Parts: sequence; structure tokens; C-alpha cells
Amino acid sequence: MSNRLFQGLIHQMRDAMDCIIGVVDSSATIIACSELSKIGSTNEFVSLDLSDSHDIFVRDGYTYKPFGSHIKSDYAVFVEGTDENAAKYANIMAITLSSIKQYYDEKYDRTNFIKNVVLDNILPGDIVVKARELHFNSDVSRVVFLLRIISSNDVSAFDVIQNLFPDKAKDFVLNITESDIVLVKEIKSNVESKDLEKLARSISDTLSSEFYTRVNVGIGTVVTSIKDLARSFKEAQIALEVGKVFDTDKVIVSYDNLGIARLIYHLPTTLCETFLQEVFKKGSIDSLDHETLFTIQKFFENNLNVSETSRKLFVHRNTLVYRLEKIKKLTGLDLREFDHAIIFKIALMVKKYLSANPVKF
Repeated sequence: MSNRLFQGLIHQMRDAMDCIIGVVDSSATIIACSELSKIGSTNEFVSLDLSDSHDIFVRDGYTYKPFGSHIKSDYAVFVEGTDENAAKYANIMAITLSSIKQYYDEKYDRTNFIKNVVLDNILPGDIVVKARELHFNSDVSRVVFLLRIISSNDVSAFDVIQNLFPDKAKDFVLNITESDIVLVKEIKSNVESKDLEKLARSISDTLSSEFYTRVNVGIGTVVTSIKDLARSFKEAQIALEVGKVFDTDKVIVSYDNLGIARLIYHLPTTLCETFLQEVFKKGSIDSLDHETLFTIQKFFENNLNVSETSRKLFVHRNTLVYRLEKIKKLTGLDLREFDHAIIFKIALMVKKYLSANPVKF
């Protein structure tokens, strides 16, 4: 579509400039030209100049001016000649074509539209109108994956993910920040949470094993209306933040599976502090050493079963009972009682949450 857009403009400009003019893409292939026979030809030496900067340059009797919205130029205009007038024409053409391309993208580009929806930069009423303009099926099931880059090499994770999901009519890959990439994936209506996690795992494994890039992936809930994509994105953000606090070892975190952690995340910090003060004697929770906290963790993992926990810890049953009695004396909570165990479990999570001070969305 950009080729036709540029060719139409070049055709209109041709009569105003008594020279050959045109546009090349990032690979230095001519995609629009006042001399039609040149369209499709490539100059590999120009491609090297395009990758350097957005500055004007001269090559083989033509003046080139790169332009585009990325660090590496997407396109460059060229004007026959190397004098001052050629440079002036090239600058004017670059400004004109860049502005028109930006306007075109904002009005007709689906990816840009989805990005505005995800970032909540478009009014709900306008979403319906815009979706109709773009012939966009707004009522299919979609989900947002948020990939946060933890470490990487020179390979572009964005390009890798785009190659993994090439169907641009159904799947959209968006650069949000330097470290955050969003995948809006069209899915079947009956897809299960475990299937989404399996897909996220395959993306993470591909980036890690083949490109030495580590990512954490947050998964929002499945939505059936395009208007709800912003909510799914926020949920994916929350999943990553909550996972960073409560499940530090998890690479894939789904909003649907956050459990109590999701509830705690939404509580005001003042309420959390009051809860801890009411549940524990002053300083009692801070007096628990590492060994005691590890014992508590294993006791919870083994469903409050004293015999099973002592076996997993390789300690005598009476030793574990002694530790549980010590915890009861310090905190006033007997972990062998279900209600007390629930309170203690939530209190530990609340304390961890307060210590982490996560970002709120």
C-alpha cells in the first residue's frame, strides 16, 4: 500500500521537477519513481548508506534523503543531481512523504489502530467506527501477551516475534517500550488457560535457546470485543508485577491464575499494614528466622500434614511439632488449625507485597 501511495505522489511531483525522482525502501530497492522502468531495481551500495543515519548523502549522481519513524530509516527519497537544488528538493520530498505516510498509517494502518486500543489512547465510541473503516472483525476472541525482556543480545526480539507470528491480519506485534513487547493473538473461543501458557512458554524457549534472550511473559484474560484489549493488556502488566513479588521463579504468569495474590495486589497499603498489626504481636513476624520460614513453607506445600512435612524435611515428627509450637508461641497462630493457617499464609503474602512495593496499574 505504501508503494502505491508514494508512486501517486511522485507522479504528481514529476512535472514540477525537471529530473528523475523516486523512493527506495530500507533494502535500497526502488519502490516508486518518475521513470517507471527503474522500479524494482536495487543498489546495494545505497543500502549501506541508509543504515548509517537520517542524513542526506550523494551516490552515483543522485541525492538521497532518508526518512522514517525508526532508528534505521524505513525509506529514502532520491533526486537526480548533486547540487544544492537537488538537496533542497530531496529535503522537501522527505518531509512531505514522511508526513503523508504518518497520516496514512494513523488513518488506515491496523497495527497502529490496535496499538492505540491496547494503550487506551482511543475513545470507546471511536473504536467501533475505526474498526468498521478498517473492515476489522471486532468480535473474535483475542488475548494479550506482554513480553518483558530481562536480558538480550544484539538480536531484535521484536523481529523474532514478528517472524513467529507472520499473519498480520490476525496477530499484532507491538513495541511498547525498549523492554516491553505486546503480542495481540487471535485465538479459538474455547481455548484454555494452559494452552495460552504453553504458547507463551514456546515463545520464551525460542528466544532463550536460539537467540539468547530471556523474557518474562504476562498473559491477560481472553476478550471477545476489541474494546476490551486495553483491559487484557493491563491484566498482563499486573500479572508480571504480581509474579515479580510472589512467584519470582516463574517465567510465565497468567492473570487468571494469580489467586489470592491478585486480591492482595489491589488492596491499599494502609489496609495491609493494619491487617499485619492486628494479626501478629508486635515484631513477632520479624522474629521468625530463615529455618522457621522454610519449615512453614514446606508445611503449607504438604497441605498441613505433619508426617509428610517431617519426612520431606528429613526431621523427626516431634522436631516439627516443636517448631510449630514455637511459631504458635511467637505469633499466637497454630498452623495445624486450618483457619490459623489461612491467616498466616495471607499475612506472609501481605508482608512480602509491602516489602516489594510493586508498580500499580
